[in-house]
Amino acid sequence: MASSGLQLIGFLLALTGLAATVAATFMVEWKKQSQGTMHRIYEGLWEICSCAEKTVCEPHPSLLKLSTEVQATRAVMLISIFLSTVAVLISTLGMKCTHFMDSKPGSKATTAMVGGIMFMIAGLLTTIITSWYVTMIVESFHSSHRLESFEFGMSVFVSWAGGFLSMVGGAFLTCRRCVRSKSSESISANHLFPNSSQTSNYV
Repeated sequence: MASSGLQLIGFLLALTGLAATVAATFMVEWKKQSQGTMHRIYEGLWEICSCAEKTVCEPHPSLLKLSTEVQATRAVMLISIFLSTVAVLISTLGMKCTHFMDSKPGSKATTAMVGGIMFMIAGLLTTIITSWYVTMIVESFHSSHRLESFEFGMSVFVSWAGGFLSMVGGAFLTCRRCVRSKSSESISANHLFPNSSQTSNYV
């Protein structure tokens, strides 16, 4: 029961990480710029919003006109979401609390590990690309005029949280204690008492 509980905790953490990654990908506040006290500009991976008396959002005009950090971040975040989605399906098949592949406990344990590894890779990709994106903004901030530069916004922190939760959840799914199958326990028990069934036939 303990190992099954750890698996479930890991799966829920990774699922929360996936939700945070999806939310961050489509949030608009990756960059923010304040122009005076009332006017703010937010730039996301998909659209730009201008906030004054009311908020007006427009999609990015063209893929070719996007900055390098936006293009790269958008691509890697989508890859991370795809890997995590596949990991959800694979982990569901391999978890002990489900009834899939019960006749093959060894394969079931391996499947759970594969799903956990995919979650960890997806979380690592999210963390790396988000950190690189922040580095690009910071470098631009220091090299340009303060009033014309952007700062990183709330989406960055949501993305970091999503990547971290995905990696932690994947680590729980891949740990040996979580994926150890019952078949190995029964085999070890048979080795401890190899002749018990044979001797009982001669009583």
